Amino acid sequence: MSRVESTLPSVRKRPFPVERTRRFLEPGPVLLLCAQWKDERAIMTLGWHMMLGYDLVGTYLWDANHSHALARRSRECTLNLPTEPLLDAVVGIGNCSSREVDKFERFGLRAVPSRQVAAPGIAQCHATFECALHETRITRDYPLFVWRVLRARAATTPAHPRTIHYRGEGRFMVSGREVSRRRLFRPEMLEQ
Repeated sequence: MSRVESTLPSVRKRPFPVERTRRFLEPGPVLLLCAQWKDERAIMTLGWHMMLGYDLVGTYLWDANHSHALARRSRECTLNLPTEPLLDAVVGIGNCSSREVDKFERFGLRAVPSRQVAAPGIAQCHATFECALHETRITRDYPLFVWRVLRARAATTPAHPRTIHYRGEGRFMVSGREVSRRRLFRPEMLEQ
């Protein structure tokens, strides 16, 4: 196999603080996780999550969050996808505790009943995913919940919502232009 020289220019790099890695590697949009146990409900802003399969989502739920306790007891939640108009509410939700305030009421959000789980969805979010606990890997430092998506609902428009992505230090990136390279993929590598 012959070696091909790149026509792309090299990029100059300099040292960067390791503790700011998330600025570049945060994988996906901010979510709002809703949990409910009996008559208690909570919403938390969730910036630490990852896709583990087509229907599995891993989330990091710090045990100091009220949502952690409710999710652990109920073994279910909804993951809600906010878009740019909800950015200030997303920050506000992250700045207060569901132990002290009803976040639906404080931020003017409408709870929507779910079909598969007790936790409500959020009417103003672009999409809602009803989830059941598949597995937990809770250690002293890393409370990882692995959720299986049981039911998904998404708005039909816009086709490409302007999701929000946390970059650390109080800064967000809003998704923008989408480009396709579908023609370069092998057919079996494309998702449904």
